[in-house]
Amino acid sequence: MSETTSSLRPFTHLAVEKTTAYRDVLDTFAAAKARFTVHLRPEDVADDMREPPADHELTLLLDQLVTWGNLRADPDTSRVTTVEDFHRARYLYSLTRDGDAVEAALVAYDAALGQRGELQAVALADIRDQLRGLDTLDPADDAKAHAGLILLTDRFAGLAANAQAFMSSVQRSVDLADADVEVFLAYKDRLVEYLQRFLRDLVVAGADIAAQLDALEPDVDALLLAAARREARDAAPGEDAGTESADESVALRVRQWRSRWAGLRHWFIGDRHHPSQSALLRDRARAAVPALLTAAAALHDRRSGRSDRSADFRRLALWFAQAPDDTSCHRIWRAAFGLAPARHLTVDLETLDAREQTMVPPSTPWSQAPPVVITPRLRRTGRIERRGKPASVTDRSAQRTHLAALAAAEHEQVEAARRRLATGRPTRLSELDELDPDSFGLFLSLLGDALSARVPGAATVETTTSDGSLAVRLSPTHDGRRAAVRTPGGVLRGPDHVLTVHDVTGDARRDDDLREGAAS
Repeated sequence: MSETTSSLRPFTHLAVEKTTAYRDVLDTFAAAKARFTVHLRPEDVADDMREPPADHELTLLLDQLVTWGNLRADPDTSRVTTVEDFHRARYLYSLTRDGDAVEAALVAYDAALGQRGELQAVALADIRDQLRGLDTLDPADDAKAHAGLILLTDRFAGLAANAQAFMSSVQRSVDLADADVEVFLAYKDRLVEYLQRFLRDLVVAGADIAAQLDALEPDVDALLLAAARREARDAAPGEDAGTESADESVALRVRQWRSRWAGLRHWFIGDRHHPSQSALLRDRARAAVPALLTAAAALHDRRSGRSDRSADFRRLALWFAQAPDDTSCHRIWRAAFGLAPARHLTVDLETLDAREQTMVPPSTPWSQAPPVVITPRLRRTGRIERRGKPASVTDRSAQRTHLAALAAAEHEQVEAARRRLATGRPTRLSELDELDPDSFGLFLSLLGDALSARVPGAATVETTTSDGSLAVRLSPTHDGRRAAVRTPGGVLRGPDHVLTVHDVTGDARRDDDLREGAAS
């Protein structure tokens, strides 16, 4: 048996017929360990089990767990009073090291399954604070460097794991929206607000963290070396301690810390070919918002009585299943899909009753088929329907005019905000006048697109908006000035930058006009 297969033998009890009984026995030993009880006799195990089996069955369970390596059996000589007792097999059972590891693994597995993922905006602030603290540390202080890096990597690992679990749960919520409609609709609004709030924090904090990672890069090797030296001093000797020198131990831990640091950098800083994980998370979170809204809209439409093909087919399948005979199934088929001769459009009720009593095969020639009785109205007017006053049509021109006016006003507000910012001239953020709510919303969107498109080593960012209508250029001023952008809702403060916004669609329209003028 290979070493890998042997190491997995303690997990065998999870995939056998009596898994429940084996788990009941091992849960008893795990509870005893929590009470600092090491050895258990069979009768002690039976007393603590939820459904204790017969004595001989319990002995078989214990012996099988000993064979798999979960338990260890030691002779119990404490109660031997006669020669017969000495020759009778009595054992004390305890968890082995492998069995203890299996129990710990199962506890961790259950905890991971029960954990609810979350987008930790607070973790972003903690990572930013930890990076600022590392920037002020003395690399010669091994203890502080090691403690700071451990706090940083632990917080980052929690952020990454929780974000992955949360996005998976969001996708499951979208996929299973039909399973529990009321719950989904009740929690949809809170989830959308939660995603939008995290996106705002991620854009701002992610840019700060990326800048701090770049600033720490020249000194990070010294910090990683300090942490590796401290871990190497605490390392316990192993079987190969005589062959591994202190320098090799330090070098091994330096490589481990560099791998963690590279993972942290790649999560917040990408390149042209490999976007950062924070950017991918931002894209997935932004895509989740319209997906949630679309799923909610579909549920609202379905509940309001709009036509839904999948629901119609399920209802039709139920009718087929409840039909008493094949004739009824054929009638449902003809009514649902209209796959019947065109003559049925003019057949009266008496003819239909006669056809149900005496079926006419489809292969019957027209000359030999029973006659079709039509109504006199069809012969006289060519129509079956009775002429009458048509239904009145509601005049909704006033509502359409009102909606058109609202749409025009909204479009004018958006265009005014675009003209306010898309001047094509470099403008310092500190020189912007007070922005109205529409202009400020567009400004935040442009700033978020620029910050998310930032690449390492490039001070100036050039990108376009998601719809391709605006080109954005953002570059630092390098003079240490702070900008204060005033809005009716408050003041946005931050480092001053030079912002240049071009209206790409406007330039394209002007080029078309010039070409048409030259051609004419």
